[in-house]
Amino acid sequence: MMAQNQGILLDKTMTKDELYSKLKEILITEFDIDADLITPDALIQEDLQLDSIDSVDMIVKVKPFLNSAIAPDAFKSVKTVQDVVNILEPLTK
Repeated sequence: MMAQNQGILLDKTMTKDELYSKLKEILITEFDIDADLITPDALIQEDLQLDSIDSVDMIVKVKPFLNSAIAPDAFKSVKTVQDVVNILEPLTK
């Protein structure tokens, strides 16, 4: 089933690996983070040096790939890149 989201046609859900790859691409291109620093266990603030404003911007950049809305408090406990993937993956369905 295809879903329309912000002008982007989504024809399938994203796996965690696909979502991780997309998130990594965004972190590299939009935030100028060295690819070697981006791992599933990388800490968003400490390892990647993203502050809370950067984190919100990161989520805004990922939003076009989601089929569901993001709950405002969903990211309060996020610490690692994998945490982000785990929260976002169900929203691609």
